Amino acid sequence: MNTRRLLLLAALAGLILAYFVLDLGRFLSLDYFKSQQQAIEAWRAEQPLKAALAFFVAYVLVTGLSLPGAAVMTLVGGAAFGLFWGLVLVSFASSLGATLAFLASRFLLRDWVQKRFGDRLRAINAGIDKEGGWYLFTLRLVPVFPFFVINLLMGLTPLKTRTFYWVSQLGMLAGTLVYVNAGTQLAKIDSLAGILSPGLLGSFVLLGIFPLIAKKVVDALAARKVYARWQKPARFDRNMVVIGAGSAGLVTAYIAAAVKAKVTLVERHKLGGDCLNTGCVPSKALIRSAKLLSHIQRSQEFGIRDAKAEFDFAEVMERVQRIIKTVEPHDSIERYTGLGVEVIEGSAKIVSPWEVEIVANSGESVRLRTRSIVIATGGRPFVPPLPGLAEVGYLTSDTVWNLRELPRRLLVLGGGPIGCELTQAFARFGAQVTQVQQGPRIMVREDPEVSELVVQRFRAEGIAVLLNHHAKAFVVDHGEKILIAEHQGQEVRIPFDALLVAVGRVANLSGYGLEELGIAAERTVATNEFLQTTYPNIYAAGDVAGPFQFTHTAAHQAWYAAVNALFDPFRKFRADYSVIPWSTFVEPEVARVGINETEARERKIPYEVTVYGLDDLDRAIADGEAHGFIKVLTVPGKDRILGVTIVGEHGGDLIAEYVLAMRHGIGLNKILGTIHIYPTLAEANKYVAGNWKKAHAPQRLLAWVGRFHAWRRG
Repeated sequence: MNTRRLLLLAALAGLILAYFVLDLGRFLSLDYFKSQQQAIEAWRAEQPLKAALAFFVAYVLVTGLSLPGAAVMTLVGGAAFGLFWGLVLVSFASSLGATLAFLASRFLLRDWVQKRFGDRLRAINAGIDKEGGWYLFTLRLVPVFPFFVINLLMGLTPLKTRTFYWVSQLGMLAGTLVYVNAGTQLAKIDSLAGILSPGLLGSFVLLGIFPLIAKKVVDALAARKVYARWQKPARFDRNMVVIGAGSAGLVTAYIAAAVKAKVTLVERHKLGGDCLNTGCVPSKALIRSAKLLSHIQRSQEFGIRDAKAEFDFAEVMERVQRIIKTVEPHDSIERYTGLGVEVIEGSAKIVSPWEVEIVANSGESVRLRTRSIVIATGGRPFVPPLPGLAEVGYLTSDTVWNLRELPRRLLVLGGGPIGCELTQAFARFGAQVTQVQQGPRIMVREDPEVSELVVQRFRAEGIAVLLNHHAKAFVVDHGEKILIAEHQGQEVRIPFDALLVAVGRVANLSGYGLEELGIAAERTVATNEFLQTTYPNIYAAGDVAGPFQFTHTAAHQAWYAAVNALFDPFRKFRADYSVIPWSTFVEPEVARVGINETEARERKIPYEVTVYGLDDLDRAIADGEAHGFIKVLTVPGKDRILGVTIVGEHGGDLIAEYVLAMRHGIGLNKILGTIHIYPTLAEANKYVAGNWKKAHAPQRLLAWVGRFHAWRRG
């Protein structure tokens, strides 16, 4: 730090120290003002210019040094100088003082902060360069953060000084007016009865509701800016148009119809989306058949000397289709039409913030004017651009259901939930499965010991799990399909007959008019906490919005999207992601809610761990499933649950008790005090709570109780 910076820092520190050492803050209280009110008014009447100048300088010093007392001084300004002159003095003094604090922060700290944290601040700097004035105006108008904090932090950014000054002058004007006006009323109080005067009560009511009014003004200004190039229709054909009939779209449309809104649901393919047609339902049907085969292969464990099964893979896949057909009526056009939803099979494109152009599969087209739009277009499997991939051919979680012949050698690319579930299922049908994972472990969202336990099970079932193998290209060599991968710097060639690509999913973003309207979207559609997109009346929910790509979170988001879209601006709700559970349906089943140890360490969250091994549970032993564990993270010294991981039979069912507990603030003590049926797997939830209780038993008290019982024995 150079000499000039040191001198400025010393001067500022000296002034701030003097303020506190000399207790100058006592002069910035309403009690002091009321006690000196007559003298101050007399001085102001005799020497108005000197009084105004002294007040102005004092205000600049208080705000420039970021000292407490600016709010009281604003009230005093109104009381001493009246509404007009009080507003003028406070407005200019506060803006000047804020700018001095801004410049001091910039001079002392900006270079160091940018040098130290430049990479992390790149996105913030870009945002300030583009919309810095608007960000500052919003912060000034809606006083969520203390103004001195805004002054100091803005000094660390690239925001221009002149922009900071004039935006602060303009943005703080409304709030200053409210406070100065309250000060004028405060000056009129001569007795306790004055507190009940309509003017003073009105002023303080205005103080209380000002942040809400300011927030509405900011929202209105932002909306006006976004909608500037569009002409809003005078009337609407619909209250809502929903694009996409997966889980999010169906639930959104259902809620809209339930509250008697006029809603149109558009789907170009099949109602039910991925979950019904290519995801949850078919995969669980396939896993169930595969699990039956695995139990037959384990027959001797259950006292059955010999058991065999004959099957035709084509018949298994036909069963999967029958399951889809059985579930299909739950998501059918007939059902939703009966609920009051207009369902159109076709493609939809947003052509303005209030208009959707729909081309039905029959060829007819219509343009609907709607008050709100919900984008629920879902996602699709991501296919990496690897050389030779198209030439060898590949399956995804969308197309694998067309198979009717079991591949002899199946290569699964990817170690996420979808890849793991299908890896184990196909292996149990007798395919020779090789799973290739680029990273050091599969199921990377889980703790390392969870991944290791699943890998051990996979390898015990004959699956080749190849970790740290980076796929480079695919070739056909003498009629044989081969993956060329890199492992520890060496080239590895992996032959296969069929390839399943399961390396993740991407949102469906193209073809819906998002780019033409300028709706922000990269991997997913960008939304705020209310699920609003760039345009406040256009919402997004489900896989297309993220951040969780699960059927149950899509339905969860749908409630917020529907209610907010239908009832904003009267009422809207922030989407709550505080307790999101999920499960991967491999064996052993893996389920989780809240944080795990890996996340707790990364986020530096203090925690305690309590573990119960399912190998000790009576029902698990009786079922031949005595493997896995329950791991609960709690606040240190308390029974409040931070997260739970379950690895074992029916983990996805067992986790529900913890989801309820976390959602409603129930701790391990109450789970321990709840009766669980014997013998069930659910008893494990009680036993892990018991382990926590033992670890937190009051040892000193128990020692005294032991002495008490010894005394009673004589």
